[in-house]
Amino acid sequence: MGAAMRRIQVGSALSAFGIGFTVPFLYVYVAEVRELGAGAAGIVLAAFAMAALIVLPFTGRAIDRRGPLPVLVAASVVASVGALSLGLANSEATAIAAAAVLGAGTAVLQPALATMIVWCSAPETRTRSFAMQFFLQNLGLGIGGLIGGQIVDESRPDSFLLLFGIEAVMFLVLAGVVLTVRIPHAPGIGDAVPKGQGGGGLRTLLGHRAMVQLCVLGFVLFFACYGQFESGLSAYGVEAAGISPSTLGIALAANTAMIVVAQFAVLKFVERRKRSRVIASVGLIWAVAWIAAGYAGLGGGSQAMATAAFISTYALFGLGEAMLSPTVAPLVADLAPAGMVGSYNSAFALVKQLALAVGPAVGGPMGAALHGPYIVTFVLFSLGITVLALRLGKRLTPVQNQPSLAGSRVVAQSVPEPAAAEA
Repeated sequence: MGAAMRRIQVGSALSAFGIGFTVPFLYVYVAEVRELGAGAAGIVLAAFAMAALIVLPFTGRAIDRRGPLPVLVAASVVASVGALSLGLANSEATAIAAAAVLGAGTAVLQPALATMIVWCSAPETRTRSFAMQFFLQNLGLGIGGLIGGQIVDESRPDSFLLLFGIEAVMFLVLAGVVLTVRIPHAPGIGDAVPKGQGGGGLRTLLGHRAMVQLCVLGFVLFFACYGQFESGLSAYGVEAAGISPSTLGIALAANTAMIVVAQFAVLKFVERRKRSRVIASVGLIWAVAWIAAGYAGLGGGSQAMATAAFISTYALFGLGEAMLSPTVAPLVADLAPAGMVGSYNSAFALVKQLALAVGPAVGGPMGAALHGPYIVTFVLFSLGITVLALRLGKRLTPVQNQPSLAGSRVVAQSVPEPAAAEA
């Protein structure tokens, strides 16, 4: 990595480290420490998500017009203010307002960082750059959560203020680090849109069939995995498989451990293969993961076997995540027309946020009460990922589907004209 990319990755990891201090404890903080109750905690979490949904539609155009650096710095400052305000909140109204500010700031960080990575990488190095970001962010979240768990004390509200204070400082550190970055404009492999023919950012994006298909695929990916981690799958584990809360923590640790251990071994596999086939294989892996979860709750085995199967479910999800991190995010960037990388990254972040909002609402009640239908539903969703990925592959140029071919003269001569009518 060049100096610019190293600084971006360090800043991204440090911000994730700060977020890890508070995310696992946000519900407990609002409901019990501030004694606002479960209802208020639910509203606070909803405000966090809704703020992200509100700001993301405007984020892409701001990034494309102003560049990712000023947008990222502004978002870091907003997130820092939100984190510190949440640590000081002592009423339902102030907690909701602070959560909305924090949610808006952190939502903008994701597409802004992704655009900076795109600008500081070439198509052939982009896969590895996004894999490194995913690895470092998960490592930062895990370490932050581990240290935060040792600091936090439910009987001492000031211990939570310390956690939110650390998070606020880490956002400011991110802003300070990226301000030292000199960002080049790296070459892309997306379909350039001639001036005067774009018809507007949203119109261009909606007319780009490959990107629309990728957004549909992304929604299913996040709905069937991330949207279930702390809602439907957790409820299913407790109610159907008899999993204890401490075992849920072990399962989440197994997920993170798999990502950390497998990321770069998987990267070598991913770099030499078509992206569409890699995503399709993730669907099959996750189908096996849901079958393992089904065995844990419905298989009738011993409790030890059920526990092992349930932990394996989270580990298999981690393997799939490690395969997706160097695949999906760089594909979004490579599909983006010239001057619209920020818009495409923001649109995909919005799809992810929608899936994370809908996933718990659908999966939570099903996982708690409809155990058999819940497993069958998400096995089918996982297989749907495979089908959607293979269909998407037919709309990608050879280089978009496999960037390692970028240097091949034969491929360069055989690539069809980009689907300008779609873009």
